[in-house]
Amino acid sequence: MRASFPTPLHAPDGLNAGGAANLDNLCINTIRTLSMDGVQKANSGHPGTAMALAPVAYTLWQDVLNYDPADPLWPNRDRFVLSIGHASMLLYSLIFLAGVRQVKNGKVTQEPSLTLADLEQFRQLDSKTPGHPEYGHTTGVETTTGPLGQGCGNSVGMAIAEKWLAAHFNKPGFELFNHDVYTLCGDGDMMEGISSEAASTAAHLKLGNLIWLYDSNRISIEGSTDIALTENVAARFTAYGWQVLELKDANDTATLKTLLAQAKAETERPTLIVVHSVIAWGAPHKAGTAAAHGEPLGAEEIRETKKAYGWPEDRSFYVPDGVQAHMQEGLGARGAKARTEWEKLFAAYHTAHPELAAELDAILNGKLPSGWDAQIPVFDANAKGLASRASSGEVLNAVAGRLPWLLGGSADLAPSTKTLLKGEESFQPPAWNGAFSGRNFHFGVREHAMGAIVNGMALYGLRPFCAGFLIFSDYMKAPIRLSALMHLPVTYIFTHDSIGVGEDGPTHQPIEQLVQLRATPGLITFRPGDANEVAEVWRYLIAKQDGPVALALSRQDLPTLDRNRFASAAGVAQGGYVLADSKETPKVILIASGSELSLAVSAYEALEKDGIPARVVSMPSWELFEAQPQSYRDAVLPPAVTGRVTIEAASPIGWDRYAGPTGEIIAMRGFGASAPAGQLAKKFGFTPEAVLEAARRQAR
Repeated sequence: MRASFPTPLHAPDGLNAGGAANLDNLCINTIRTLSMDGVQKANSGHPGTAMALAPVAYTLWQDVLNYDPADPLWPNRDRFVLSIGHASMLLYSLIFLAGVRQVKNGKVTQEPSLTLADLEQFRQLDSKTPGHPEYGHTTGVETTTGPLGQGCGNSVGMAIAEKWLAAHFNKPGFELFNHDVYTLCGDGDMMEGISSEAASTAAHLKLGNLIWLYDSNRISIEGSTDIALTENVAARFTAYGWQVLELKDANDTATLKTLLAQAKAETERPTLIVVHSVIAWGAPHKAGTAAAHGEPLGAEEIRETKKAYGWPEDRSFYVPDGVQAHMQEGLGARGAKARTEWEKLFAAYHTAHPELAAELDAILNGKLPSGWDAQIPVFDANAKGLASRASSGEVLNAVAGRLPWLLGGSADLAPSTKTLLKGEESFQPPAWNGAFSGRNFHFGVREHAMGAIVNGMALYGLRPFCAGFLIFSDYMKAPIRLSALMHLPVTYIFTHDSIGVGEDGPTHQPIEQLVQLRATPGLITFRPGDANEVAEVWRYLIAKQDGPVALALSRQDLPTLDRNRFASAAGVAQGGYVLADSKETPKVILIASGSELSLAVSAYEALEKDGIPARVVSMPSWELFEAQPQSYRDAVLPPAVTGRVTIEAASPIGWDRYAGPTGEIIAMRGFGASAPAGQLAKKFGFTPEAVLEAARRQAR
């Protein structure tokens, strides 16, 4: 929405005049000047948005937000998401002034999260105030927001998590969960497609606990947004089904409080508050210009801006007396009262509903229920076998039966990815014949938002999964990367993992996607070779609490290996293991993952019949294998054995580390084709005969 009214660019006379609002104005201008000074000292950053939104963010925190700075882990706190993460000095200033306590090793300490010295180290190496907010790095930051739109998607996941927890745990007289999720977003967020996907999802789900404050300052890096964004954003959100409100001047804090009350009162629709602001408000020469977006204002402009604010012109990082105390009297006192009352309620809940209380304790503390893996199946040997997507579906359901907060869904592909939780309701509002306690999620064809949404859910302690075809992981690159940055235990189930997809052709046949996943620090990628490896993958990933896992699963059937003849699939936990071996030192090692593992086994058996000693190494996870001691890796892949063949129906990039300088790599060196899977395997060299020929060459 474009402004149709005048907004003052500069501070009016008497901004800091006496009266009841004096301390509020003092706090707002402290945030503004801290933000200006932090960016100037770093000689890097985005001061203008923080200056413009200081009244909005301060009013939200001081007068509305249900948050206790003394306990930033309080489960029923309102969540504040800064999707416009480039305005990070705004959030850091709030955290500092509010006196948010530091969390260490999962425990709240008496130390402040941020000090004034931390603000002075903005954007510096090893500081607690990086250029964009990072979850787990700075207490008070609820999620890592970097690429625009991700925070919007995260906030939808948070709102979903609150709805699910409320539906699951709230009982008459025990309203444990009733909080809201607030997000500051901007023009850049609105231009990114993920915000549209997320907003559409939120409206469909009737997430009345979600409130976005959209900073419509009409400025981006290239200048006025008139060059790229001329649509009516308010009308777009109205069409989605949101309640849309308007704040004509970001400095009008009284009206903002009225609008926030309206937003909280709306329980059937998410709310968008369109906030009209002037970037770098108060700066005499740069207010309302792109120059204030992504660079420091400059010493002289800062001096004149401070003069306009009635601020000491030559003082940097100045915090007037009474500012922090004032926030303690507002946000601090309100939050402490609400948190104390909640803790009393939860203590009584333990007596009234002990089983549910124990379950909630486990969620909040990252614990798993006893016997969660007791029903994981063991699959009998079978030459025909199962597609790994099918065996994964069986294991998923076995685990979900014992882990009530394992929940998730797919991007309109549950029948194909085998991710439907049997006997469970869909997470939908009652109007759509579902329940907010449902565990089956329907994300629609919205992979990008799906990835960001499950990150938001994981930030609440839930164990979410999401699913799609491996080729569509391309749409999820940013949220996958951010889940790794945040060490969130999200499970990505990707099926249709190779040219075995068949007739859908090269547009749907993944080639380079495994390389991308494996290249992501902190993400563990698995491509299991049979049903029992799938079972062990799930045993590993559920126990893992400190980062995401991606599964690459087949559409086509994979033979279930006879584990009486071959090694136990428990070797999956080491990433790679010796599946089959000879009594003598092998002349050739066959290394494979996923659907190509059976090709390696076939070649091994033929070589053994011919008296050629060989070894098969199953390599479902490069990352886990590389994390093993050198002694283990050398035992699996002896350096002296240079005859090697690697087989994987994907890009060859990276396989040279296992093939060695003289080994052969059987892989895809181009895109696939549209044909039945068997014909494609023959065309591209993924046949028992081709693997055997390569093995014989290497064994010479």
